[in-house]
Order: sequence, then C-alpha cells, then structure tokens
Amino acid sequence: MEDIIQEIQPKAQNAVIGGSVNVSIQEIQDEPSKQGAVIAVIGVGGGGSNMVNHLANNNPHKDVKLIAANTDVQALETTNANLKMKLGERLTKGLGAGGNPDVGMKAALETYEEIKLALNGVDLVFISAGLGGGTGTGAAPVVAKAAKEVGALTVSVVTKPFKFEMGKRARLAEEGLRNLKAESDCIIVIPNDRLLSIIPKNCGHKEAFAFVNDVLTRAVNGMSSVILKHTQGDMNVDFADVKKAMSYKGLALMGIGEATGDNAASDAMQQAIVSPLLDNISIKGAKGAVIYFETHQNYPFTELSAAMEIIESLVDVEADLIQGIHTLNDVPEDFVRITVIATGFEKEIVNGGNDASRKTDEEQALEHSRQSIQLMRNVSGEDYNLFNNNDTLEVPTYLRNQKD
Repeated sequence: MEDIIQEIQPKAQNAVIGGSVNVSIQEIQDEPSKQGAVIAVIGVGGGGSNMVNHLANNNPHKDVKLIAANTDVQALETTNANLKMKLGERLTKGLGAGGNPDVGMKAALETYEEIKLALNGVDLVFISAGLGGGTGTGAAPVVAKAAKEVGALTVSVVTKPFKFEMGKRARLAEEGLRNLKAESDCIIVIPNDRLLSIIPKNCGHKEAFAFVNDVLTRAVNGMSSVILKHTQGDMNVDFADVKKAMSYKGLALMGIGEATGDNAASDAMQQAIVSPLLDNISIKGAKGAVIYFETHQNYPFTELSAAMEIIESLVDVEADLIQGIHTLNDVPEDFVRITVIATGFEKEIVNGGNDASRKTDEEQALEHSRQSIQLMRNVSGEDYNLFNNNDTLEVPTYLRNQKD
C-alpha cells in the first residue's frame, strides 16, 4: 500500500480543485480556534458514516467535529455530520466504489489534501469504518495516514463481517485491517459475530446493528469526557496524559461500566474492563490505560482506590495508568460510572493460556456483555433509548443492494 500511496499522492495534490467538500476550504480555514484538545470523528464509507450519524443522534460533546467521507454521494447526503466529504468525485462520479477497496483507496488519495485540511489542527481523530466493502476498506487507511501526517493521535474503530460472509468479503476485511493497523496509533475491532451472542433472540437487524454503532458512541463520548470535561476540584486528565497512555500501537479496548449501591466502584470497574463486541480482547497485560470516574462528590475515595486495584492487578506491572475524576451533582451518592481505555496489547495475548482458561474468560465476557447492554440503556437516565435514531445501518451484503 505504501508504494501505491507514494505513486498516486502527487496526483492527488493536483486533484483537489473542484471542491469535493460540502463546506468550503475557506470556511474550514476560517473556523475559530478553540482552547484545549480538538477531537474529530470521521466515518469512512457507508458503515463508518452510519456510526457518525448515530453519534449525531445521541448527543456527543458539542466540541467534537463529526465528518462523513464517502464515494457514494447519495448515501453521504443522508448523514447528519458537520462536514460531508465526497471522496474521489472524479474517479467514482459519486456512485460508490463498487465493493473494490482499490477504488476506495484511490478515491481517498484523490481527495487526500482536502482530508488533511479538514483534519488540520485536530489533536485526536477517531476513524470509523466497516471493513469488507470498497470505500471503508480502501479509504480508511489513507484517512489514517492523513490524520497522522497532520500530527493527530489516530484511533480507528472498525467492524468485521459475519462468519457467514466468509470468502472475498472476509479476505478483503483482513487485508484492510492490516493496512489500517499500520497507519493507526491504536485500533478497536468490532466483529459482527459478537452481536449474535449478546443480542436478544427477537431483536431485529436494525436494532442489532445499533449495538455496533453504540460502541463507537461510548468510545468517543468516554474519551471526550476524559479530555473535555473540566470542573474545578476534579482530578482531570489532560490530552498529554491520554496521548502517553495511548502511544502503544496495536489493538485497544474501551469500556464503560456503571453501578449503584455497595461496592459500586468495583462493580462498575468489572463492567468496564470487559467490552461487548470487541473480539473478546482481555485487558490483561495492557501497557497503558486511562481510567475516568464519574461520581457524586461525596462518594468515598477509598472505594475508587479499590476499583483501581482491580485494573492494576490485570495490566502490565510497568503500565502507564492515567486516572481522572469528574463529580456529578444530579446522581445518587452511591453512583459510579467508569470509562476505561486500555492499549498496548496484541490479540495473541488473548489467545494465550490453555483451552479451559479461555472458555472461562469467554463465559465471563458473555455475562458481562449482557449486563453491559442493560447499562448502555440506562447510561443517560431512565429515558435513554439506545435505538432512538433513524440510522440507515450497515448490513451484510445479502441484506443490501448497494456496495459502498
């Protein structure tokens, strides 16, 4: 891929004239600068753009820039992103990549300078994509390369196809994952098959795929809260701390847990360290982690320390552990919500050990995943509805006619 990028990139620099961005270049340049870290989420292709749409419908932090980038203009127009980027308009005529990752890659390279311009000044970039198709698989690594080139910390969140889609789509997904991993600081993989083990049996396909999109929502909102929320008296985490903990390339785990009552902090931590849909990644051996507590100001600090001991017993002894605390005034005094972002481990760590221990880990992960789903429903209060959105969700090939 690197050779192809080097070959085509000079052409891309001359191909940005003609405006493939709905917001003009001048508007991007004139956008007022903001104090503190700047965060952007860019959804690439149909699946990635749907995740961004889900974020827009679930009230992310207002300071988080939402970008949708696609070769399919018709699909792009349905998103609620702040900025909509038409990838490779000359190459694809706005009709999509036809399921061909090479077309997706070349389309992103055609728009490479505009991607860099849109991400200029951003400190943290989340890249979301569905792997196995054309645009997401081919363009996401190029977007990640652009993000790194402008100096942003780059975190990719991607989905992998179902096992029954084995064959070409699965092969393309694996190739795309390798390319994206090479260009990202860390990467979160969401295998669609994990849906089958945690969703209710009578759950419709739209609701099922909303779980996938919700993982990105949790990741972005959790990380954004760590960096952007600053209240006097809190133990805050600045961007430099986050960047240090996330400087280990490879697979990452992000999880959120919440609980009330006795041992709320420890119970919430147990939830947070096992994330549903993340390919059974274990936090064991992680080299870096950001732990962010949200709780009432009167909650005992000793209980928070006990929760920290849980994660300290699992991560590497030399791990960089960054802790932040934000106080909430409108929650019970025994309420705790925890966000964990862990990095610095490879998938081989998960597969280590004997079969019996792996089975136990999987059983525990399944139980925690089911509990986490209920927590997701309640995370914003009793009225929170995970599926209260109008997303056009990324579905398997046999359920959709359009290839992105």
